[in-house]
Amino acid sequence: MAIGHHHNHNHTLATELVISSVDGESAGKSRGQLFVSILMMLWDAHGYYWYGYEVVGWDRIPRTGPALLVYYHGCIAMDYMLLVTKVLFGKHRVIHTVSDNFLFMIPGCRQLMVKLRALQGRPNECIRQLNAGHLLSIAPGGVREGQFGDNRYRLLWNNRQGFARVAREARVPIIPLFTRNLRESFRSVKWCQRLLRPLYEWSRLPLVPFYGGFPVKLTTYVGEPIPYDSGVSVDQLALRTKRAVERLIRENQRIPGNIWDAICDRFY
Repeated sequence: MAIGHHHNHNHTLATELVISSVDGESAGKSRGQLFVSILMMLWDAHGYYWYGYEVVGWDRIPRTGPALLVYYHGCIAMDYMLLVTKVLFGKHRVIHTVSDNFLFMIPGCRQLMVKLRALQGRPNECIRQLNAGHLLSIAPGGVREGQFGDNRYRLLWNNRQGFARVAREARVPIIPLFTRNLRESFRSVKWCQRLLRPLYEWSRLPLVPFYGGFPVKLTTYVGEPIPYDSGVSVDQLALRTKRAVERLIRENQRIPGNIWDAICDRFY
């Protein structure tokens, strides 16, 4: 099942109710809630009009209960925010996300990250959120994949397995995600990738410049959930998840990605 954009006059109310339910506050009493409501509505409209954003496999995202969403990280994770708004308005659920530590160090950004339910990735906190019944998302490739990936869409996970350990300990399913044409909307400057890679590995800061904003067709594909299985080890679960994301890429993405073709996907 694919879902696109549905104009909904209850967008603001839905945002306030969902976010306030997490905080335990009354809806509409916080300026921060109002700001997030406006931000979400604008982002939802931006996704519809600029990218023709859609989700395929919508029913695989549960309306209740915990799950760990694992996704490919583009140059800018704009598709993730589009999915967050779609799930918020369509299922009245907030997706909590594991974000890179540097975002919490930017002046004024920490408060926004907290409002958007972003975490710094400590395993105990991730498990706690899942045990509380929330949706949690993570991109194992993180900023490295975002900065140094290209239009061939290879995963840069560097054998990371923390997400699998969290899912196994919390006993929740993993849901793989991939967004078609993500690398054609924004791209890293290629010669800077080679030049700045050693500096990134030392500093862990996103220093590679990027360009884009192209109005390509963005479609997020939700893969088959990988259920919890006590007989599957962390290594096996991590590998199974990686192969599931690679399968989504292989089945849905033109390789190598081409900006013009991705724009034409809006019309054909």
